[in-house]
Amino acid sequence: MLKTKRILLGMSGGIDSTVSAMLLQEQGYEVVGITFRTFDSIKESCLAREKGCCSIESIMEAKNNAAKMGIEHHIVDFRDIFRQTVISNFIDEYMHGRTPNPCVLCNSHIKWGEMLRVADELGCPFVATGHYARLRNYRNHTYLAVPADKHKDQTYFLWMLSEGNLRRTVFPLSELTKPEVRQLALQHGYPALAEKKESQEICFVTDNDYRSFLRENVTDYDARIREGNFIDAQGRVLGKHHGYTNYTIGQRKGLGIALGHPAHVIDIRPETNEVVLGTNDDLFGSALIATQLRLHDTEWLLESPTVLARIRYKSQPVDAVLDFHDSLDFHDSHTTTQSPASATIRFREPVWGITPGQSVVLYKDDLVIGGGIISRQSP
Repeated sequence: MLKTKRILLGMSGGIDSTVSAMLLQEQGYEVVGITFRTFDSIKESCLAREKGCCSIESIMEAKNNAAKMGIEHHIVDFRDIFRQTVISNFIDEYMHGRTPNPCVLCNSHIKWGEMLRVADELGCPFVATGHYARLRNYRNHTYLAVPADKHKDQTYFLWMLSEGNLRRTVFPLSELTKPEVRQLALQHGYPALAEKKESQEICFVTDNDYRSFLRENVTDYDARIREGNFIDAQGRVLGKHHGYTNYTIGQRKGLGIALGHPAHVIDIRPETNEVVLGTNDDLFGSALIATQLRLHDTEWLLESPTVLARIRYKSQPVDAVLDFHDSLDFHDSHTTTQSPASATIRFREPVWGITPGQSVVLYKDDLVIGGGIISRQSP
């Protein structure tokens, strides 16, 4: 039988999930901690000794913090599903000349999809994480909303979560700022956590070098990714590049070509093995095509297609209008709605660096009403 106050908390060993555990305990929850193994080479003997390799450190920090707070804790091996979903998509996107956002897929498939499955097995009606996000009910829907700390707002990475996911979720840090979280860690006897620097790197990419990761994980990578042409927008050859996967939209440094003026990557064409260079001005666009849309209230958007759209984590949302294309059924655990499969998003003012593979997240005021994957820039 489910216990209504039993909650499964994702614990990374960092400050945000640890303070979340403290807050949930103070609110009367019976907290159960879960720490994921997603991409590592940890041997079972290392787990038994609690030492032996650097990749085990965060898992052991989470385990020790849970023990200190008297929290039931589980280490769960998600490496196979993580490789089949997050890593597979990461590799496939780069090999198709796109720039993926693995955190978005990880949140949807692992931190909620798999964690909710484990929550059911452990008798936990709810799950929690240390993300900075709020939840709001509006128009008979449950929405993500911008948190108190707008500088730490992580709703951009959570847009793929279904309403079914959200209705079982608690965000303990929703009303706190990062400085307040650090202060709580100090007050509760975790000075090392309060002073610990945050990592901005992709968890499975060593030294943030995705190029080396691709080379190590793609069969015949060097045979498939060959030297090709840098060209301009008119198709004129400007020089040679070292393989299109080595470049991302907007990149200026490390191109290895001198043109006498600043050059940026403005397009990547894997089908012809060409990388297009242009000026900074060429990176501004007025519209994009978004696919794989997830929308919480299609009727609201049909009534009022004006939104705020964000095309990267640190960018400010900008005014935009949705122009829907065809539609298909999206099934949520609570409801089935007819939602557009794709849309053109037109910006009121040109935006910089529309990047295929990245997410475009849609807001009305502070509510996340949906999102999609950027397919391409549109005229």
